[in-house]
Amino acid sequence: MNNSADSASKIIMQGVHVELTAALQNAIREKFAVLLRHNPYIVRINVRLQRDQHHGNSYHYSATGQVEIGGPDLVATVKGDDAYAVIDGLVQKLDEQVRDRHERRKDKRNHAPSIKEEPL
Repeated sequence: MNNSADSASKIIMQGVHVELTAALQNAIREKFAVLLRHNPYIVRINVRLQRDQHHGNSYHYSATGQVEIGGPDLVATVKGDDAYAVIDGLVQKLDEQVRDRHERRKDKRNHAPSIKEEPL
């Protein structure tokens, strides 16, 4: 399987009260593929875009993302008035969480607590 097909199979999209058009699906795939390239240990990314309320002529959107990776899953939510901006914000939040987790694990690995030996 090639890399783009593999990354597309790891990204699961769901629209709640909104139709995920082809353009919106492509935008989600492109933006979340960056996370998959940064961390090969990501098992799956779940993205849920929801249109909440109707404010005059505009809608309010919220996007929730869940990154399934070894250890606890990473979850973030972003709200706003533009679906594409909400998705961009969600990618940024999840990217920060993935980087923070990587840094914490690297620090833990490189700075392990010393073990004191008991005198006999």
